[in-house]
Amino acid sequence: MACFLACLPPRLLLVVGLLLPLLPDSTTLLVAAAGPSVHHSPLTGEVVHYFGTRAPPKNATVNDYLPPPSKDTWYIPPDGWETTKPGTALRTRAHAYPTLNIRNAIDTFQVLYRTTDSRNNASWSVATVFIPASHANCTLPTTSPSYNASACSHGIVAYEVPSDSADPDAAPSYLLQMREPYGEMRDMLARGWFVLVPDYEGPGASFCAGVQAGHATLDASRAVLSIAGQFGLQMDRVKLGLWGYSGGAFAAEFAAELAAEYAPDLRIDASVIGGSSPNLTTVDERMNSKDTAGLVVTSILGITVQQPDARAFLLRQLHPTGPYNKTRFMNATTMTGADALDAYSGQNVFDYFVNGQADWADPAMQDVINTDAVMGLHGVPTMPSFYYKAEHDEMSPVDETAAIVADFCRKGANILFHRNTLGGHNDELWSGRLRALEYLSAKLDGHGNITIPATGCQTVNVTIPLDPLYLLPDWWWTDGPGAGLGLAGAG
Repeated sequence: MACFLACLPPRLLLVVGLLLPLLPDSTTLLVAAAGPSVHHSPLTGEVVHYFGTRAPPKNATVNDYLPPPSKDTWYIPPDGWETTKPGTALRTRAHAYPTLNIRNAIDTFQVLYRTTDSRNNASWSVATVFIPASHANCTLPTTSPSYNASACSHGIVAYEVPSDSADPDAAPSYLLQMREPYGEMRDMLARGWFVLVPDYEGPGASFCAGVQAGHATLDASRAVLSIAGQFGLQMDRVKLGLWGYSGGAFAAEFAAELAAEYAPDLRIDASVIGGSSPNLTTVDERMNSKDTAGLVVTSILGITVQQPDARAFLLRQLHPTGPYNKTRFMNATTMTGADALDAYSGQNVFDYFVNGQADWADPAMQDVINTDAVMGLHGVPTMPSFYYKAEHDEMSPVDETAAIVADFCRKGANILFHRNTLGGHNDELWSGRLRALEYLSAKLDGHGNITIPATGCQTVNVTIPLDPLYLLPDWWWTDGPGAGLGLAGAG
């Protein structure tokens, strides 16, 4: 903690002094992680919890929220859905959220859509779309004499929220009713963009299944664009971007790789990939036996959801009894990412296996990981792309990302790659946000305060300090550690 405080920018030292007395000994802010990693408070270094159990806002009751997916019949696809084309909108729910807790959003709608899983089987998922407050003056329908096109949005970003869970009821379409994790959605909405959030893990919660995540992201974009004109999106000049950090980057990056072959009809104007983790094996080794160990458990469960042989091997190799047993391991299938982080914190996950790490390294497991959780093997991004990563990323070596960027560039990609000489994985989540937004602005709106190569690739070493006060999410100032400080405008 002392080293962390000593390295903070001067403007944050005062804030740290204000916030530390408010933090309990064991911080339970909101739920955690992005991943295959976990994020920490930029002020204290504590694990940041989001997406978990939360008391409802004042005067709100359980009836002010949609039920979880397992209890919401709207999630059941209609008869015959399997025969439709990928990207087909199967069902739409306008004004989806009874209670909207994300600033700068005026409304939501949801789309149930057809997609394809990692084994190329027909599947389905749900996308939730947040409409910016600036859209309020977009008078509909478009055929109305009072239709005001200049007030209607034309930009839409498929934003990949880190799910980190092997529980289908921990899907973003359900949990985002409560709050967003980092404030990135708030900031995109402030720029007047529709924000599309897919449940990219699919109905089985296939955490870390990259092909599934990529397909679900692309098909969510197809499905939403097929109906978004009804909600005022300017379809004659629409621009589409992808953005994700860490676990969210996992989905966005696979979508960028798969787009040319899987969705050649879909025009993507930009992809933004932050804190990427190109190889799940490397990341799991780094997360094990730390406060991130719970995400090793959920990644192993998630990657085997669609792989019956690997799941059968996993179940055979888990200890039936003892302190690290099969029941305790499988309990993660009913946990949010935050629950898993708490339940398995500090554990050596390989203690659950009969043969320890050798079982995890067995081809029965590694073949699945290498097929479905390693980037750079499924195509080359054909859209302009921005990659950003900290030089000292402790979750995934920066050189692994540099290697896939270099390979894409040799094959004709257009990529700007920022390597930040300051900070680690969690720092870059905050430090990289403004550059990510400026890149998206350049590609969606035609103006952005960032230098981008018109063609080819450019790698730039940047030195961006951690200074996140004005980037912190709203909940930080309302019911997080900054509550009562009178600094809500900074969030």
